[in-house]
Amino acid sequence: MKILMKLMAVVALLAGSAAYAADQNLPDIGAAPTAAATAAPANRDAVCTRCHDESETKPLLSIYQTKHGVKGDSRTPSCQACHGESAAHLKGDPKSQQRPRPDVVFNKGVYSPNENGERAAQCLTCHKGAKRAEWEGSQHQANGMACNDCHKIHQPVDKVRNRPTQPEVCFTCHKEQRADTHKISTHPIDAGKVVCSDCHNPHGSVGPKLLKKNTVRETCFTCHAEKRGPFLWEHQPVSEDCTICHTPHGSNLTPLLKSRAPFLCDDCHDGPHNSQANYGPNVGGIQSSGSGLTATASSPKSPSSSAAGRACMNCHVMVHGSNSPAGAFLQR
Repeated sequence: MKILMKLMAVVALLAGSAAYAADQNLPDIGAAPTAAATAAPANRDAVCTRCHDESETKPLLSIYQTKHGVKGDSRTPSCQACHGESAAHLKGDPKSQQRPRPDVVFNKGVYSPNENGERAAQCLTCHKGAKRAEWEGSQHQANGMACNDCHKIHQPVDKVRNRPTQPEVCFTCHKEQRADTHKISTHPIDAGKVVCSDCHNPHGSVGPKLLKKNTVRETCFTCHAEKRGPFLWEHQPVSEDCTICHTPHGSNLTPLLKSRAPFLCDDCHDGPHNSQANYGPNVGGIQSSGSGLTATASSPKSPSSSAAGRACMNCHVMVHGSNSPAGAFLQR
């Protein structure tokens, strides 16, 4: 009697499932997709997942662990919203052993991917405006990149949108910047306190180098606000471009300097400095009280203070600007 009751319960459960499937317009696994199934937005994925399941080489069903798989949101796309209706792929070709390709293929596999512009266009049908308003004409777009070159849609965690793993995605192309981050003086990228998107907008920008702000200065000042000023006495490079003195991704000279003093300072301040001869011909450090370089081993002359002092910032400490009434020379 117990076995009979269990069998009856199983039959009732199967009947209820079939009724639910019929009510929800879900396709029978063993049958071709019906028009009702392809028309119901919430259930269109079933047309694809009847074949593309967890047995795929690359994870596909894990998309339902992402925002793209939240079916409770009416804005959530279906498989066809990204890959196209792909009618020929669904129907198949009896004359060929291989199914025709879907309308839009994003990653290289059985089928070759679509052109970069076609792939990006599929994403931009939903993800438009805001940070992506400048995508057309941006450096990444001009270099033949598409959204899925950086983003992984079917994976629960998109590395490029996760701060601890974002730099490694960017560094797959930007290898020079990867090397810079391992130098002595860097931004705390390895510590996860600074990531690429803090300064750059990879989807496009009106500023240089895909910076989030219009200029380098504005971008740097989002963190280094104390360097912004205004100052009573300003240092001109600070008013122009921080990268005149600093290299943002890393340097073997602290703090992120492009060169050591006095050589960094001499890029601009190339005239005499408390010296009897021009600094240029006197770079060896020996000068004479007369004309030209006449010093000998037995009769050394006075070295140039620019070459001997080495550290301009021993005196000119307020290199970003000074508010002291006596700070015209950026001294304390």
